Parts: sequence; C-alpha cells; structure tokens
Amino acid sequence: MRVLVVDVGGTHVKLMHSGSPEARKFDSGDGFTPAQVVAGVKATTADWKYDAITLGIPSPVIRGKVMEEPWNLGKGWVGFDWAAALGKPVKILNDAAMQALGSDEGGRMLFLGLGSGLGTALVDQGRVVSLELAHLPFKDQTFEDLMGQRGLKSLGEDRWRAVVLEGAELLLSAGPAGVRLIPREAWEGRASLRAVADVNAVPPLGIEGIEVTDNSEKRGGGITFGALGIGSLKMKIHKACIARLFERNDQVLDAETILDVARALNA
Repeated sequence: MRVLVVDVGGTHVKLMHSGSPEARKFDSGDGFTPAQVVAGVKATTADWKYDAITLGIPSPVIRGKVMEEPWNLGKGWVGFDWAAALGKPVKILNDAAMQALGSDEGGRMLFLGLGSGLGTALVDQGRVVSLELAHLPFKDQTFEDLMGQRGLKSLGEDRWRAVVLEGAELLLSAGPAGVRLIPREAWEGRASLRAVADVNAVPPLGIEGIEVTDNSEKRGGGITFGALGIGSLKMKIHKACIARLFERNDQVLDAETILDVARALNA
C-alpha cells in the first residue's frame, strides 16, 4: 500500500509519500481551513500515486477524530469529512504524535517538536500518546508562548535557546557539520545539565565551548563529550555489553539495560 503523509503545521503543510525521499510543501497560516488543505494537497500531489492518507493535525485527536479547533489555524476542523473530500481512506493523528512515530527507533522517547507551536508526545515500545503539554503555564505564560515561534520572535535567538534548555539534563547536538547551534552562554552554568555532547567533528562545533576530544571533561558545570570522546565511550559500552553477554547465554540487552551499563561506566 502506498501512503501519502500530510503534516499540517501553523506555517506550512508538508507532504511525503511511500517509497520516495521527496518532500513537498505549501503555505498555511492563520485562518487556514480544511478546504484549503484539500485543495493544496490535490494540487501539490497531482503527479503522485497513493492508496491512503495519514494526516497529522495540530489539535487533540481521539480515536481518529479532531476534538478541538487548532489555535493557530482557521475553523471547521472538528467533524470535517477528510475521506470524502480527498477521495481516499484517511487516518488522522495529532501532528506531534505522527512525527514522534516517524522518529521512533524503539524504547521510550519523549518527543518535543519546536515549530509554530510546541508539539509533545510520548512513544513507548511503538505505542504513542499525545501529551498536549504546550499550553501548560510556564513563567506567567505557557510553554508554547516561550518555545514556539512567538517566543523566538519576542526573545531573540540566543535567549530563546536558553529558555528551551532550561531544566534540561542532557544536551546533544547532532546538527550539520560546521554549523554552530548553541552559544556558550545558553548552556554554561545551568544547574540541571548533567551532560553536554556534540557529535560534530568539523569546526566550529554545534555547541560552543565543547572540544572534539572531550571525554567526560568538566566544563561549564556539566560533563562534556566531543565526537572523539563519544566514540571512545561507545567502544567502552560495547565491550562492557559483550562481556555481560558472556556471563549467561540467555540474556537480551535492551536499551534501558545498555543505558545502565553506560551509567555504571561513568559513575
């Protein structure tokens, strides 16, 4: 079965389909309606062939039904007949839940999607729960007010990144080579941060203040790892896990067990 995936956001509607890495998009925005989504999907995918559609909408979805109108789009989403309008079977999910499933590689993952707003979901062993944490109060506003596009525009890029990191225990940069993503002042001195890691080996690194050779170095109040240090730690974990498997022949080391091995190595 060929599936068209439609991700409706507050700024763009993104589209991909089975068997192809090509992604397309068209603009959305304030006042955007389901009828405009339908027209945009048909126009943008006229040369694509697909049998069914998965549709992610930035609103609470229960058993495939949209329960509330999205705050950052127009009206008419509750009760809209997508299958009739698009002429294909349609599966509807919360947009963050759909993105989280697409990012899932097993185990348990908390997904935070920073875009026009803040999408949140939890994936546990392939099961997804949409959390809708964005509108919880935070610093006399909401998480979404500060971490979405409104926060980015009002705070400026450096202050916005610092707010996003507030309360984080782990900071991992895996961005493109040679691009600085996190300035030093955004992470240094943060009491909550336990580890800071950057997988980039091409200067400038994604996190300012990290060295490519860092291997459990103490910097800025946390433990830091550069790309070479991560490689060294990975080999230590690999060897420790192999050694544990030789203890008994009936063991299966899942992600949480391997994490415990890593913690023991760095205790």
